[in-house]
Amino acid sequence: MMKRKRTRTLFNITFGIAILFFICTMTLLFHTIEQFLNSTNTTKEATTVTEVDAFADVKKYIPLLEDELKKYQLEDYTVVLVSLMQQESRGKSGDPMQSSESAGLAPNTITDPKESIKQGVKHFRRVLQYGKKKDVDFPTIIQSYNMGIGYIHYIAKNGGTHSEELAKKFSMIQVKKNPKLYNCGGDKDNFRYPYCYGDFTYTTKVTKNIEVISSDSIPAMNTEQITGKAF
Repeated sequence: MMKRKRTRTLFNITFGIAILFFICTMTLLFHTIEQFLNSTNTTKEATTVTEVDAFADVKKYIPLLEDELKKYQLEDYTVVLVSLMQQESRGKSGDPMQSSESAGLAPNTITDPKESIKQGVKHFRRVLQYGKKKDVDFPTIIQSYNMGIGYIHYIAKNGGTHSEELAKKFSMIQVKKNPKLYNCGGDKDNFRYPYCYGDFTYTTKVTKNIEVISSDSIPAMNTEQITGKAF
């Protein structure tokens, strides 16, 4: 009888230890899962912050851009100039608007961001006014910041509406004039090759920047100003 009680007691102890081990294991498992989920959420949040911060360097120039644009009553185009700067330099160079060439200088001659913005706004104002005169759409204006005022003249003669195909054709015209200069550095793997004058995808990229920035803290432009002939 005593032996049976000892056996039962031993069984109860063993069973209790098994239950305790099971509970500890499940607690550890749930804790591990919780940590994994928290880590995943943190990663997503970090990714979101990184995407927003991609525009941080250009946003610091917003006050300068607004001040310069106000001189010409063009402050409504602040988001456009910020988007142009994002495409040109991500706000990381001494010539963030990459406006040296529009002033007749060699690339990156301007090393003062204030001077770069001053010249960049002048260049934008010039193509904007000429685009209005020639009655082209606003995407043509954006593309002409990259390809020069001659692009406006070309589009005006070809329907007045920008497209990447027309940008390619205009680029090739310029390439044929100076093939040694406009050869993408001899890199045939360059996505622009053989259309090595300017970037025929420039308007597409800048428009995407406008959409991203407008969804953040800067007031969005009227849709017609981006896609139509609103000036």
